Amino acid sequence: MKNNIPLLEPITSPWMESIVNDFKLQEDLLERYDSPLNIHNLHSFQSNIGEYLAFFKQYNFKSKIFYARKANKCNTLATVAFESGIGVDTASFAELKQCLDLNIKPENLVLTAAIKNTKLLRLAIRHEVLIIIDNEDEAKLIYKLCLEEDKQAMVGIRISGFEFQNKKLKSRFGVDMESVGGFILQFFDDESVRKSIRFTGFHFHLDGYNPQQRGAALHQTLDLIKTLRTYNFDPRFIDIGGGILINYLKSKEQWNNFQDELKNALLHERDPITYQNNGLGFIERDKKIEGQLATYPYYNETPKASFIKSILEVNNREKISVWERLEKMDIELRLEPGRSLLDQVGITMAKVAHRKQDAEGNILVGLEMNMTQMTSSSADFLLDPMVTYSNPDENKKEVEVYFTGAYCLERDFILKRKIALPKLPEIGDVVTFVNTGGYMMHFFETEAHLFELSQNIFGLNISEHTEAINFFKDENNLKVKQVYL
Repeated sequence: MKNNIPLLEPITSPWMESIVNDFKLQEDLLERYDSPLNIHNLHSFQSNIGEYLAFFKQYNFKSKIFYARKANKCNTLATVAFESGIGVDTASFAELKQCLDLNIKPENLVLTAAIKNTKLLRLAIRHEVLIIIDNEDEAKLIYKLCLEEDKQAMVGIRISGFEFQNKKLKSRFGVDMESVGGFILQFFDDESVRKSIRFTGFHFHLDGYNPQQRGAALHQTLDLIKTLRTYNFDPRFIDIGGGILINYLKSKEQWNNFQDELKNALLHERDPITYQNNGLGFIERDKKIEGQLATYPYYNETPKASFIKSILEVNNREKISVWERLEKMDIELRLEPGRSLLDQVGITMAKVAHRKQDAEGNILVGLEMNMTQMTSSSADFLLDPMVTYSNPDENKKEVEVYFTGAYCLERDFILKRKIALPKLPEIGDVVTFVNTGGYMMHFFETEAHLFELSQNIFGLNISEHTEAINFFKDENNLKVKQVYL
Protein backbone atom coordinates (compact mmCIF):
# COMPACT_ATOMS: atom_id res chain seq x y z
CA MET A 1 0.00 0.00 0.00
CA LYS A 2 1.03 3.58 -0.68
CA ASN A 3 -0.04 6.04 2.02
CA ASN A 4 -2.12 3.23 3.53
CA ILE A 5 -4.47 3.19 0.52
CA PRO A 6 -5.15 -0.34 -0.76
CA LEU A 7 -3.86 -0.97 -4.24
CA LEU A 8 -5.96 -2.62 -6.95
CA GLU A 9 -3.44 -3.13 -9.74
CA PRO A 10 -5.09 -3.98 -13.08
CA ILE A 11 -3.93 -6.54 -15.59
CA THR A 12 -2.63 -4.59 -18.59
CA SER A 13 -1.39 -5.35 -22.09
CA PRO A 14 1.82 -4.13 -23.73
CA TRP A 15 -0.18 -1.93 -26.14
CA MET A 16 -1.73 -0.10 -23.18
CA GLU A 17 1.62 0.44 -21.50
CA SER A 18 3.14 1.73 -24.74
CA ILE A 19 0.52 4.46 -24.94
CA VAL A 20 0.67 5.33 -21.24
CA ASN A 21 4.46 5.65 -21.44
CA ASP A 22 4.29 8.07 -24.40
CA PHE A 23 3.18 11.48 -23.08
CA LYS A 24 3.78 13.19 -26.43
CA LEU A 25 1.47 10.73 -28.21
CA GLN A 26 -1.25 11.22 -25.60
CA GLU A 27 -0.89 14.99 -25.78
CA ASP A 28 -1.13 14.98 -29.59
CA LEU A 29 -4.22 12.77 -29.65
CA LEU A 30 -6.07 14.72 -26.94
CA GLU A 31 -5.26 18.02 -28.65
CA ARG A 32 -6.51 16.73 -32.00
CA TYR A 33 -9.87 15.54 -30.67
CA ASP A 34 -10.40 18.01 -27.81
CA SER A 35 -12.35 15.44 -25.78
CA PRO A 36 -11.73 12.40 -23.60
CA LEU A 37 -10.47 9.52 -25.73
CA ASN A 38 -11.42 5.87 -25.89
CA ILE A 39 -8.61 3.91 -27.53
CA HIS A 40 -9.27 0.37 -28.75
CA ASN A 41 -6.95 -2.43 -29.80
CA LEU A 42 -8.54 -4.71 -32.37
CA HIS A 43 -5.95 -7.47 -32.03
CA SER A 44 -7.06 -8.06 -28.43
CA PHE A 45 -10.68 -8.25 -29.58
CA GLN A 46 -9.81 -10.80 -32.26
CA SER A 47 -7.77 -12.83 -29.75
CA ASN A 48 -10.73 -13.04 -27.37
CA ILE A 49 -12.98 -14.22 -30.20
CA GLY A 50 -10.38 -16.81 -31.17
CA GLU A 51 -10.22 -18.10 -27.60
CA TYR A 52 -13.97 -18.76 -27.54
CA LEU A 53 -14.00 -20.39 -30.97
CA ALA A 54 -11.11 -22.67 -30.00
CA PHE A 55 -12.84 -23.60 -26.73
CA PHE A 56 -16.06 -24.77 -28.40
CA LYS A 57 -14.16 -26.90 -30.91
CA GLN A 58 -13.50 -29.31 -28.03
CA TYR A 59 -17.18 -30.29 -27.97
CA ASN A 60 -19.43 -32.14 -30.40
CA PHE A 61 -22.52 -29.99 -29.86
CA LYS A 62 -23.20 -27.01 -32.13
CA SER A 63 -22.40 -23.53 -30.83
CA LYS A 64 -22.74 -19.94 -31.96
CA ILE A 65 -21.34 -16.74 -30.46
CA PHE A 66 -22.92 -13.31 -30.80
CA TYR A 67 -20.96 -10.24 -29.72
CA ALA A 68 -23.19 -8.13 -27.44
CA ARG A 69 -23.11 -4.82 -29.28
CA LYS A 70 -24.58 -2.89 -26.31
CA ALA A 71 -21.32 -3.31 -24.41
CA ASN A 72 -19.60 -0.81 -26.72
CA LYS A 73 -21.24 1.38 -29.36
CA CYS A 74 -18.44 1.38 -31.97
CA ASN A 75 -19.36 0.14 -35.44
CA THR A 76 -15.81 -1.04 -36.02
CA LEU A 77 -16.12 -3.75 -33.36
CA ALA A 78 -19.36 -5.08 -34.88
CA THR A 79 -17.67 -5.33 -38.27
CA VAL A 80 -14.60 -7.08 -36.85
CA ALA A 81 -16.82 -9.53 -34.94
CA PHE A 82 -18.60 -10.53 -38.14
CA GLU A 83 -15.35 -10.76 -40.10
CA SER A 84 -13.90 -12.96 -37.34
CA GLY A 85 -16.64 -15.53 -37.72
CA ILE A 86 -19.17 -14.68 -35.02
CA GLY A 87 -22.52 -12.90 -34.96
CA VAL A 88 -23.74 -9.69 -33.36
CA ASP A 89 -26.45 -9.29 -30.73
CA THR A 90 -28.43 -6.06 -31.24
CA ALA A 91 -30.63 -4.33 -28.67
CA SER A 92 -32.13 -1.32 -30.46
CA PHE A 93 -33.28 -0.03 -33.85
CA ALA A 94 -30.04 1.92 -34.37
CA GLU A 95 -27.86 -1.07 -33.48
CA LEU A 96 -29.74 -3.37 -35.82
CA LYS A 97 -29.89 -0.89 -38.70
CA GLN A 98 -26.20 -0.03 -38.41
CA CYS A 99 -25.28 -3.72 -38.52
CA LEU A 100 -27.45 -4.25 -41.60
CA ASP A 101 -25.91 -1.16 -43.21
CA LEU A 102 -22.48 -2.65 -42.49
CA ASN A 103 -23.54 -5.65 -44.60
CA ILE A 104 -23.53 -8.05 -41.68
CA LYS A 105 -25.62 -10.97 -42.87
CA PRO A 106 -29.03 -11.29 -41.19
CA GLU A 107 -28.34 -14.88 -40.20
CA ASN A 108 -25.44 -13.52 -38.13
CA LEU A 109 -27.68 -11.11 -36.22
CA VAL A 110 -30.08 -11.52 -33.32
CA LEU A 111 -32.47 -8.92 -31.90
CA THR A 112 -32.78 -9.10 -28.09
CA ALA A 113 -34.03 -5.58 -27.27
CA ALA A 114 -35.95 -5.27 -23.99
CA ILE A 115 -38.45 -2.94 -25.69
CA LYS A 116 -39.44 -3.64 -29.29
CA ASN A 117 -41.78 -1.26 -31.08
CA THR A 118 -43.37 -1.59 -34.51
CA LYS A 119 -40.54 0.20 -36.29
CA LEU A 120 -37.89 -2.10 -34.85
CA LEU A 121 -39.84 -5.32 -35.37
CA ARG A 122 -40.74 -4.41 -38.93
CA LEU A 123 -37.04 -3.88 -39.72
CA ALA A 124 -36.14 -7.28 -38.25
CA ILE A 125 -39.00 -9.05 -40.05
CA ARG A 126 -38.18 -7.50 -43.41
CA HIS A 127 -34.55 -8.62 -43.12
CA GLU A 128 -35.33 -12.03 -41.60
CA VAL A 129 -33.36 -11.36 -38.42
CA LEU A 130 -33.98 -13.70 -35.49
CA ILE A 131 -36.18 -11.97 -32.88
CA ILE A 132 -36.15 -12.93 -29.22
CA ILE A 133 -39.73 -12.60 -27.94
CA ASP A 134 -40.01 -11.35 -24.38
CA ASN A 135 -43.78 -11.47 -23.81
CA GLU A 136 -47.18 -12.25 -25.36
CA ASP A 137 -47.78 -8.67 -26.53
CA GLU A 138 -44.60 -8.82 -28.63
CA ALA A 139 -45.67 -12.16 -30.07
CA LYS A 140 -49.03 -10.76 -31.13
CA LEU A 141 -47.44 -7.66 -32.65
CA ILE A 142 -44.96 -9.79 -34.61
CA TYR A 143 -47.83 -11.89 -35.96
CA LYS A 144 -49.71 -8.75 -37.04
CA LEU A 145 -46.63 -7.34 -38.80
CA CYS A 146 -45.89 -10.65 -40.53
CA LEU A 147 -49.36 -10.58 -42.07
CA GLU A 148 -48.85 -6.98 -43.20
CA GLU A 149 -45.40 -7.68 -44.65
CA ASP A 150 -46.32 -11.12 -46.04
CA LYS A 151 -43.17 -12.44 -44.36
CA GLN A 152 -42.36 -15.20 -41.93
CA ALA A 153 -40.55 -14.16 -38.73
CA MET A 154 -37.99 -16.38 -37.04
CA VAL A 155 -38.19 -16.14 -33.26
CA GLY A 156 -36.81 -17.49 -30.03
CA ILE A 157 -38.62 -17.12 -26.71
CA ARG A 158 -36.98 -15.56 -23.66
CA ILE A 159 -37.70 -17.52 -20.50
CA SER A 160 -37.14 -16.88 -16.79
CA GLY A 161 -38.22 -18.07 -13.35
CA PHE A 162 -35.85 -21.01 -13.06
CA GLU A 163 -35.64 -23.01 -9.84
CA PHE A 164 -32.34 -23.15 -7.97
CA GLN A 165 -31.84 -24.69 -4.54
CA ASN A 166 -35.60 -24.61 -3.92
CA LYS A 167 -35.85 -20.90 -4.73
CA LYS A 168 -37.21 -19.16 -7.81
CA LEU A 169 -34.77 -16.96 -9.75
CA LYS A 170 -37.00 -13.96 -10.44
CA SER A 171 -36.57 -11.61 -13.38
CA ARG A 172 -38.49 -8.85 -15.10
CA PHE A 173 -37.52 -10.38 -18.44
CA GLY A 174 -39.06 -13.26 -20.31
CA VAL A 175 -41.96 -15.68 -19.88
CA ASP A 176 -42.02 -17.58 -16.61
CA MET A 177 -41.05 -21.26 -16.81
CA GLU A 178 -44.32 -22.24 -15.19
CA SER A 179 -46.37 -20.72 -18.00
CA VAL A 180 -44.14 -20.76 -21.08
CA GLY A 181 -45.18 -24.26 -22.16
CA GLY A 182 -48.86 -23.31 -22.05
CA PHE A 183 -48.13 -20.06 -23.88
CA ILE A 184 -46.36 -21.91 -26.72
CA LEU A 185 -49.06 -24.54 -27.07
CA GLN A 186 -51.85 -21.94 -27.04
CA PHE A 187 -50.25 -19.26 -29.22
CA PHE A 188 -48.97 -21.62 -31.91
CA ASP A 189 -52.17 -23.67 -31.96
CA ASP A 190 -53.37 -21.40 -34.79
CA GLU A 191 -52.24 -22.60 -38.24
CA SER A 192 -51.96 -19.02 -39.51
CA VAL A 193 -49.61 -18.16 -36.63
CA ARG A 194 -47.44 -21.19 -37.38
CA LYS A 195 -47.15 -20.10 -41.00
CA SER A 196 -46.20 -16.54 -39.99
CA ILE A 197 -43.88 -17.21 -37.08
CA ARG A 198 -41.23 -19.91 -36.94
CA PHE A 199 -40.36 -20.74 -33.32
CA THR A 200 -36.75 -21.96 -33.27
CA GLY A 201 -35.33 -21.85 -29.74
CA PHE A 202 -35.00 -20.36 -26.27
CA HIS A 203 -33.10 -17.49 -24.73
CA PHE A 204 -32.43 -16.50 -21.14
CA HIS A 205 -30.30 -14.13 -19.13
CA LEU A 206 -29.55 -14.53 -15.43
CA ASP A 207 -28.32 -11.79 -13.13
CA GLY A 208 -25.18 -12.63 -11.23
CA TYR A 209 -22.29 -14.92 -12.06
CA ASN A 210 -23.14 -18.29 -10.54
CA PRO A 211 -22.24 -21.13 -12.97
CA GLN A 212 -24.37 -23.57 -10.98
CA GLN A 213 -27.43 -21.38 -11.62
CA ARG A 214 -26.64 -21.24 -15.33
CA GLY A 215 -26.22 -24.99 -15.45
CA ALA A 216 -29.51 -25.57 -13.63
CA ALA A 217 -31.28 -23.18 -16.01
CA LEU A 218 -29.86 -25.05 -19.00
CA HIS A 219 -31.03 -28.40 -17.63
CA GLN A 220 -34.53 -27.03 -17.02
CA THR A 221 -34.65 -25.59 -20.54
CA LEU A 222 -33.50 -28.92 -21.97
CA ASP A 223 -36.29 -30.63 -20.01
CA LEU A 224 -38.77 -28.14 -21.49
CA ILE A 225 -37.53 -28.88 -25.02
CA LYS A 226 -37.84 -32.60 -24.38
CA THR A 227 -41.49 -32.08 -23.40
CA LEU A 228 -42.23 -29.78 -26.35
CA ARG A 229 -40.88 -32.36 -28.79
CA THR A 230 -43.73 -34.65 -27.76
CA TYR A 231 -46.08 -31.92 -29.07
CA ASN A 232 -44.27 -31.73 -32.43
CA PHE A 233 -42.27 -28.60 -31.60
CA ASP A 234 -38.56 -28.79 -32.26
CA PRO A 235 -36.54 -25.90 -30.72
CA ARG A 236 -32.96 -26.11 -31.96
CA PHE A 237 -30.99 -23.71 -29.72
CA ILE A 238 -30.62 -22.36 -26.20
CA ASP A 239 -29.05 -18.90 -25.87
CA ILE A 240 -27.66 -18.23 -22.37
CA GLY A 241 -27.00 -14.52 -22.96
CA GLY A 242 -23.89 -12.87 -21.56
CA GLY A 243 -22.44 -12.33 -18.11
CA ILE A 244 -19.31 -14.40 -18.73
CA LEU A 245 -16.79 -13.52 -16.03
CA ILE A 246 -13.43 -11.92 -16.74
CA ASN A 247 -10.54 -11.12 -14.41
CA TYR A 248 -9.42 -7.50 -14.19
CA LEU A 249 -6.90 -7.67 -11.35
CA LYS A 250 -3.38 -9.02 -10.83
CA SER A 251 -3.77 -9.97 -7.19
CA LYS A 252 -6.35 -11.89 -5.18
CA GLU A 253 -4.67 -10.61 -2.02
CA GLN A 254 -5.18 -6.99 -3.07
CA TRP A 255 -8.85 -7.68 -3.88
CA ASN A 256 -9.51 -9.26 -0.49
CA ASN A 257 -7.48 -6.62 1.33
CA PHE A 258 -9.43 -3.80 -0.31
CA GLN A 259 -12.71 -5.25 0.93
CA ASP A 260 -11.30 -5.71 4.43
CA GLU A 261 -10.02 -2.13 4.52
CA LEU A 262 -13.33 -0.80 3.19
CA LYS A 263 -15.14 -2.54 6.04
CA ASN A 264 -12.59 -1.22 8.54
CA ALA A 265 -13.21 2.30 7.26
CA LEU A 266 -16.97 1.90 7.72
CA LEU A 267 -16.31 0.76 11.30
CA HIS A 268 -14.11 3.89 11.76
CA GLU A 269 -11.10 1.71 12.45
CA ARG A 270 -9.10 3.52 9.77
CA ASP A 271 -9.35 6.63 7.57
CA PRO A 272 -11.90 6.45 4.71
CA ILE A 273 -10.71 5.01 1.41
CA THR A 274 -13.82 6.17 -0.51
CA TYR A 275 -15.38 9.61 -0.78
CA GLN A 276 -17.54 10.36 2.26
CA ASN A 277 -16.81 6.81 3.40
CA ASN A 278 -19.10 5.28 0.78
CA GLY A 279 -19.49 1.57 1.53
CA LEU A 280 -20.05 0.60 -2.12
CA GLY A 281 -22.84 -1.71 -0.96
CA PHE A 282 -21.53 -2.52 2.51
CA ILE A 283 -23.26 -0.74 5.40
CA GLU A 284 -22.41 -0.42 9.09
CA ARG A 285 -25.15 -1.20 11.58
CA ASP A 286 -24.57 -1.51 15.33
CA LYS A 287 -20.83 -1.82 14.77
CA LYS A 288 -21.30 -4.72 12.37
CA ILE A 289 -20.96 -4.82 8.56
CA GLU A 290 -24.01 -5.86 6.58
CA GLY A 291 -24.80 -6.09 2.86
CA GLN A 292 -22.42 -7.01 0.09
CA LEU A 293 -20.12 -5.26 -2.35
CA ALA A 294 -22.29 -3.75 -5.10
CA THR A 295 -19.61 -3.86 -7.77
CA TYR A 296 -18.50 -6.26 -10.46
CA PRO A 297 -16.38 -9.09 -8.96
CA TYR A 298 -13.17 -7.67 -10.40
CA TYR A 299 -10.96 -10.58 -9.34
CA ASN A 300 -11.89 -13.99 -10.76
CA GLU A 301 -10.02 -17.28 -10.94
CA THR A 302 -12.37 -18.88 -13.50
CA PRO A 303 -12.86 -16.30 -16.27
CA LYS A 304 -13.98 -16.65 -19.87
CA ALA A 305 -13.68 -20.20 -21.24
CA SER A 306 -13.08 -21.73 -17.80
CA PHE A 307 -16.31 -20.08 -16.59
CA ILE A 308 -18.27 -21.59 -19.49
CA LYS A 309 -16.64 -24.96 -18.85
CA SER A 310 -17.90 -24.89 -15.27
CA ILE A 311 -21.43 -24.29 -16.60
CA LEU A 312 -21.23 -27.13 -19.09
CA GLU A 313 -20.08 -29.57 -16.42
CA VAL A 314 -23.08 -29.04 -14.13
CA ASN A 315 -24.97 -32.33 -13.72
CA ASN A 316 -28.70 -32.93 -13.47
CA ARG A 317 -30.30 -35.35 -11.02
CA GLU A 318 -29.39 -38.25 -13.28
CA LYS A 319 -25.71 -37.16 -13.11
CA ILE A 320 -25.69 -36.19 -16.78
CA SER A 321 -23.79 -33.00 -17.63
CA VAL A 322 -25.08 -30.07 -19.65
CA TRP A 323 -22.63 -30.72 -22.47
CA GLU A 324 -23.62 -34.38 -22.72
CA ARG A 325 -27.29 -33.49 -23.00
CA LEU A 326 -26.61 -30.78 -25.61
CA GLU A 327 -24.80 -33.38 -27.73
CA LYS A 328 -27.41 -36.10 -27.28
CA MET A 329 -30.40 -33.81 -27.97
CA ASP A 330 -28.62 -32.00 -30.84
CA ILE A 331 -29.19 -28.54 -29.32
CA GLU A 332 -27.04 -25.60 -30.34
CA LEU A 333 -25.63 -23.57 -27.43
CA ARG A 334 -25.55 -19.84 -28.08
CA LEU A 335 -24.12 -17.04 -25.99
CA GLU A 336 -23.80 -13.26 -26.21
CA PRO A 337 -20.59 -12.15 -24.48
CA GLY A 338 -19.86 -8.44 -24.43
CA ARG A 339 -17.53 -7.65 -21.56
CA SER A 340 -15.44 -10.80 -21.95
CA LEU A 341 -14.90 -10.24 -25.69
CA LEU A 342 -13.75 -6.71 -24.83
CA ASP A 343 -11.22 -7.76 -22.20
CA GLN A 344 -7.96 -5.82 -22.72
CA VAL A 345 -9.50 -4.05 -25.73
CA GLY A 346 -9.91 -0.48 -24.49
CA ILE A 347 -8.54 2.38 -22.41
CA THR A 348 -10.05 5.78 -21.59
CA MET A 349 -7.88 8.84 -21.05
CA ALA A 350 -8.39 12.49 -20.17
CA LYS A 351 -6.32 15.54 -19.26
CA VAL A 352 -5.93 17.03 -15.81
CA ALA A 353 -7.70 20.42 -15.65
CA HIS A 354 -7.07 21.46 -12.04
CA ARG A 355 -6.04 20.42 -8.53
CA LYS A 356 -7.69 21.68 -5.35
CA GLN A 357 -8.38 20.88 -1.71
CA ASP A 358 -11.90 20.63 -0.34
CA ALA A 359 -13.18 21.65 3.09
CA GLU A 360 -12.32 18.24 4.54
CA GLY A 361 -8.75 18.35 3.27
CA ASN A 362 -9.28 15.93 0.39
CA ILE A 363 -7.20 16.60 -2.71
CA LEU A 364 -9.45 16.71 -5.77
CA VAL A 365 -7.99 16.35 -9.26
CA GLY A 366 -10.43 17.64 -11.90
CA LEU A 367 -10.38 15.88 -15.26
CA GLU A 368 -11.64 17.03 -18.65
CA MET A 369 -14.35 14.35 -18.66
CA ASN A 370 -17.45 13.48 -16.66
CA MET A 371 -18.63 10.54 -14.60
CA THR A 372 -20.92 9.21 -17.36
CA GLN A 373 -17.88 8.56 -19.55
CA MET A 374 -16.65 5.98 -17.04
CA THR A 375 -19.87 4.51 -15.67
CA SER A 376 -21.50 1.10 -15.60
CA SER A 377 -24.08 -0.55 -13.38
CA SER A 378 -21.30 -1.23 -10.87
CA ALA A 379 -21.05 0.92 -7.73
CA ASP A 380 -17.47 1.81 -8.66
CA PHE A 381 -14.73 0.86 -11.12
CA LEU A 382 -12.21 -0.87 -8.87
CA LEU A 383 -9.01 -0.64 -10.90
CA ASP A 384 -6.13 1.72 -10.22
CA PRO A 385 -5.79 4.27 -13.04
CA MET A 386 -2.42 5.17 -14.55
CA VAL A 387 -1.06 8.73 -14.68
CA THR A 388 1.35 9.96 -17.35
CA TYR A 389 3.38 12.90 -16.04
CA SER A 390 4.83 15.56 -18.31
CA ASN A 391 7.55 16.07 -15.66
CA PRO A 392 7.76 12.64 -13.98
CA ASP A 393 10.73 13.34 -11.69
CA GLU A 394 9.92 16.84 -10.44
CA ASN A 395 8.71 17.32 -6.84
CA LYS A 396 8.11 13.64 -6.30
CA LYS A 397 5.94 13.30 -3.19
CA GLU A 398 3.30 10.62 -2.70
CA VAL A 399 -0.27 11.91 -2.55
CA GLU A 400 -3.83 10.60 -2.15
CA VAL A 401 -6.45 12.05 -4.51
CA TYR A 402 -10.00 11.77 -5.79
CA PHE A 403 -10.68 12.28 -9.50
CA THR A 404 -13.63 14.57 -10.23
CA GLY A 405 -15.53 15.38 -13.42
CA ALA A 406 -16.97 18.32 -15.35
CA TYR A 407 -20.69 18.10 -14.51
CA CYS A 408 -22.18 20.62 -12.07
CA LEU A 409 -23.12 17.82 -9.69
CA GLU A 410 -21.67 17.20 -6.25
CA ARG A 411 -21.59 13.49 -7.08
CA ASP A 412 -19.51 13.84 -10.26
CA PHE A 413 -16.60 11.74 -9.06
CA ILE A 414 -14.98 9.65 -11.78
CA LEU A 415 -14.09 7.08 -9.11
CA LYS A 416 -15.54 6.98 -5.60
CA ARG A 417 -12.32 5.39 -4.38
CA LYS A 418 -9.33 7.36 -3.13
CA ILE A 419 -6.25 6.76 -5.29
CA ALA A 420 -2.61 6.81 -4.15
CA LEU A 421 -0.20 8.42 -6.65
CA PRO A 422 3.59 8.83 -6.63
CA LYS A 423 3.15 12.60 -7.06
CA LEU A 424 0.42 15.19 -7.61
CA PRO A 425 -0.43 15.48 -11.32
CA GLU A 426 0.10 18.83 -13.03
CA ILE A 427 -2.35 20.59 -15.29
CA GLY A 428 -2.15 18.86 -18.68
CA ASP A 429 -0.95 15.53 -17.33
CA VAL A 430 -2.97 12.53 -18.54
CA VAL A 431 -4.96 10.01 -16.50
CA THR A 432 -5.69 6.66 -18.15
CA PHE A 433 -8.32 4.16 -17.00
CA VAL A 434 -7.50 0.70 -18.34
CA ASN A 435 -9.69 -2.12 -19.63
CA THR A 436 -12.74 0.10 -20.08
CA GLY A 437 -13.88 -1.34 -23.42
CA GLY A 438 -16.78 -3.33 -22.00
CA TYR A 439 -19.70 -1.37 -20.53
CA MET A 440 -17.58 1.51 -19.17
CA MET A 441 -17.13 3.82 -22.16
CA HIS A 442 -20.61 4.33 -23.55
CA PHE A 443 -23.26 2.56 -21.52
CA PHE A 444 -24.39 5.65 -19.59
CA GLU A 445 -22.55 8.40 -21.48
CA THR A 446 -24.51 11.67 -21.74
CA GLU A 447 -24.05 15.09 -23.33
CA ALA A 448 -25.25 17.37 -20.52
CA HIS A 449 -23.81 20.91 -20.74
CA LEU A 450 -23.32 20.11 -24.46
CA PHE A 451 -19.93 18.59 -23.70
CA GLU A 452 -18.33 16.60 -26.50
CA LEU A 453 -18.77 12.85 -26.26
CA SER A 454 -15.57 10.87 -25.93
CA GLN A 455 -14.02 10.18 -29.31
CA ASN A 456 -13.27 6.58 -30.23
CA ILE A 457 -10.10 5.58 -32.05
CA PHE A 458 -8.47 2.27 -32.94
CA GLY A 459 -4.92 0.98 -33.04
CA LEU A 460 -4.33 -1.15 -36.13
CA ASN A 461 -1.23 -3.17 -36.93
CA ILE A 462 -0.12 -2.53 -40.51
CA SER A 463 3.31 -4.16 -40.52
CA GLU A 464 4.98 -7.25 -39.10
CA HIS A 465 8.38 -5.61 -38.56
CA THR A 466 10.24 -6.27 -35.31
CA GLU A 467 9.03 -2.91 -34.02
CA ALA A 468 5.56 -3.11 -35.53
CA ILE A 469 4.33 0.03 -37.23
CA ASN A 470 0.79 0.87 -36.22
CA PHE A 471 -1.58 3.68 -36.87
CA PHE A 472 -4.66 4.96 -35.16
CA LYS A 473 -7.89 5.53 -36.99
CA ASP A 474 -11.22 6.86 -35.80
CA GLU A 475 -14.75 5.60 -36.38
CA ASN A 476 -14.93 7.49 -39.66
CA ASN A 477 -11.91 5.53 -40.95
CA LEU A 478 -9.76 8.65 -40.88
CA LYS A 479 -6.08 7.96 -40.32
CA VAL A 480 -5.07 9.84 -37.19
CA LYS A 481 -1.43 9.23 -36.41
CA GLN A 482 1.22 6.65 -37.18
CA VAL A 483 2.95 5.34 -34.07
CA TYR A 484 5.28 2.59 -32.94
CA LEU A 485 3.86 0.08 -30.47
